[in-house]
Amino acid sequence: MKILLLGGTGLVGKQVLLSLLFYPQIKKVIVWARHFETSSKPNLPIEVVKVTWEDFQSGKVSVPDGIDAVFCCLGTTIGKAGSQEKFKDIDFEYPLLAAKQAKEKKIPGFYVITAMGSDSNSSIFYNRVKGELEKELSALQFPFLGIFRPSLLLGEREELRIGEKLGEIMGHLIPFGLLGLKKYKPIPAEFVAKSMIHSFLKDKPASGEGPTVKIYENDILWEIGKDHSF
Repeated sequence: MKILLLGGTGLVGKQVLLSLLFYPQIKKVIVWARHFETSSKPNLPIEVVKVTWEDFQSGKVSVPDGIDAVFCCLGTTIGKAGSQEKFKDIDFEYPLLAAKQAKEKKIPGFYVITAMGSDSNSSIFYNRVKGELEKELSALQFPFLGIFRPSLLLGEREELRIGEKLGEIMGHLIPFGLLGLKKYKPIPAEFVAKSMIHSFLKDKPASGEGPTVKIYENDILWEIGKDHSF
């Protein structure tokens, strides 16, 4: 099976590649990135395509034929993007364009990370953009659309995000036994990655079913991630 990975240099995208080493049925991963090193992943056939948003938007590159799924791990912050407009390019326009191309090429599965609290009617810009993306992707009617809504992500980043670091610290201070904890508790990026792969391999719609949309909330990501640790 072949996967197109968007956001392979990000926190979750890197974990997707590491996790795929344990799944021999995945024969190839095509990674779109501005910069990418493959030397640390010698056991997984990786094709790196250097892509900028401008290249993709202008049609210089497009979603390839013959793949089984798109994993979209794109995500940034308004602070890093520089403006709400640039943020929306990365977190909404880019994934949606990839999805539209994937649909045209009859790719059966699209798997995307949004966020806990995604809501197209939210007064919070970040949550509203994520919710709008979910709504647009659902309207495309993929045979299978997997939506993953993690809380704050845990893991080593190249840049420090102060808000997420504080969330990580607070998450470790909350006792595990509190009711509803896993719905909000910061989650390791590898758990989200493993949930995406598990969904791709296991959560196929039954024969004859129409388009399927499955949403994985943070507590479900915790359960899948813990059950599929190596």
